[in-house]
Amino acid sequence: MELQGLAAGVQACFVNLGSDHPGIIEAMIKGQKERPDRFPRMYTCPNEMVALSMADGWARMTGQPQAVIVHVDVGTQALGAAMHNANTGRVPVLIFAGLCPYTENGELPGSRTEYQHWLQDAPDQKAIVRQYCRYVGELRTARTTKDTVARAFQFATSDPKGPVYLVGAREVMAETITEPYALGSQRINSIQSSALPHEAIETIAEALVQAKSPLIITGYSGRNHACPSQLVNLAETIPGLRVHDTGGCDMCFPFSHRSSLGFRLSFDQVTTEADVILVLDCDVPWIPIRNRPRDDARIYHVDVDPLNATIGASFFPADGRWRADSYTALSQLNAHLATSPDLKEALEDPIYAQRWQQLQEQHLKRLASYNKLNVLPSHAPLNIHYVGAAVKSAVPPETNYVVEAATCSMNIADQLRVDVPGSWLNSGGAGLGWSGGAALGVKLALDASGRPNFVCQIVGDGTYLFSVPSSVYWIAARYGIPVLTIILNNRGWTAPRRSLELCQPSEQALKATNREMNISLDPAPDYCGIAKAAAGSSFGGLTDGLFTGRASTAGELADVLKEAVMCVKKGRGAVVEAVLNIGEMGEEKAVDS
Repeated sequence: MELQGLAAGVQACFVNLGSDHPGIIEAMIKGQKERPDRFPRMYTCPNEMVALSMADGWARMTGQPQAVIVHVDVGTQALGAAMHNANTGRVPVLIFAGLCPYTENGELPGSRTEYQHWLQDAPDQKAIVRQYCRYVGELRTARTTKDTVARAFQFATSDPKGPVYLVGAREVMAETITEPYALGSQRINSIQSSALPHEAIETIAEALVQAKSPLIITGYSGRNHACPSQLVNLAETIPGLRVHDTGGCDMCFPFSHRSSLGFRLSFDQVTTEADVILVLDCDVPWIPIRNRPRDDARIYHVDVDPLNATIGASFFPADGRWRADSYTALSQLNAHLATSPDLKEALEDPIYAQRWQQLQEQHLKRLASYNKLNVLPSHAPLNIHYVGAAVKSAVPPETNYVVEAATCSMNIADQLRVDVPGSWLNSGGAGLGWSGGAALGVKLALDASGRPNFVCQIVGDGTYLFSVPSSVYWIAARYGIPVLTIILNNRGWTAPRRSLELCQPSEQALKATNREMNISLDPAPDYCGIAKAAAGSSFGGLTDGLFTGRASTAGELADVLKEAVMCVKKGRGAVVEAVLNIGEMGEEKAVDS
């Protein structure tokens, strides 16, 4: 069987191969030799979660589906949290896993030949990941392989996008096709983007214009890099309209714009003030017990998946709800506002100019408060605000950030202040460990497209360990994928403490140390040493290996970052550990004056 079905539309394939893949391996060898310019680039990945995270990063950056190949049931299980991330992040990716041979006595080519072929014969291998996939299927004969793969890609690339999973036994992979066939690629289409009905356009536009405190809450509309400019157009057409980013998984609205409220994980109090709210491509617009909207607020919801079909319990009330593409919907709203005489006349009221000026004053005040936090003398221990500002200052302006900093993410966003679509990626899900592989995938995608390609990963210490750095940095060195990694050492996992404070705030619990709560990472491992050992003595064929550095003061960090950035520009990966001034209870320690 040929690998043409998989090759269609895929630029990269991230593989962890096993005894179920002889036919696949043969096809890889043949394709790489006979069609090197048209065959997917293959990347060996010693860990399956890293493999899927790399495909995730590439697909997130380009919008184009990529592929992963893993080994039977055990490799499928090892995909782990990356399946959750691809599902909730709506990432188009195709995963193929072999099945154990179904013949035992040599009845067909590919029959069982090894001990593990009995042990790995799971009753229902597809069930392992079915709830995280848009489609699961099986290759049952080589004669329908291309059809099955095409159908899988249709699901993966149709909104709501997401992972698809195919399996096939060795006998199918070994089957010979005597008469090769082709599918008409022009007829293998994903579902076209959907638009808002005209009455919805009128309703939403009039509500936003007439509102005294209108608000847009978005989460992942920036996945389409053309969307932020449409959102800017809308905000500037209706002065006083504010934009609140709840997910931080994509750059949805430029930070420097006066209408921006920045990134907060769904609990900003602005939702309690608005009288009209438009929820746009957002899974969690607010936390009902923390910042529920006003009872009299009018709420409208536009999303490619407005019912959150893959989430069990999810009910956010709305006065109108439509399944539509965010870019299309925003284009429609902007066009309507530009041509509606009544709305254009209403927007000439002096109150809108006053609101526009108020937004600028509020925005500058917010920036000033952030700037006060990021100033430290050179001898001072590090805080998260200074680290974010220092990274922003050290890296090139066109840097693409891959951020998985958990409880530090919002403070990092306040300092990085990204404005360029696609320049900020955060995991679309909650499966920690995504960013290690994702950053490599983003870098490969940028290189392949010829775009500015400096990539900076910012990751918490605990999340760094989840990312399987032994695999990440071996891959980076093997294939010469230079990324700057900043590890935020805050001595453990802070998120469980935050949850405890919100849910079980007893006096005894609140006085517990991180060690007593079993969330401490003291004594700290040698984070940089782990990466350096995995990368080996050379990086991508260069004489020098991975650069590593560690800083605990402002002056040290500035010096280490300068050297690290130069190394990455020259093709070497770099890892910098920033030791934050955090105490035993997760608090920022006092600094002696």
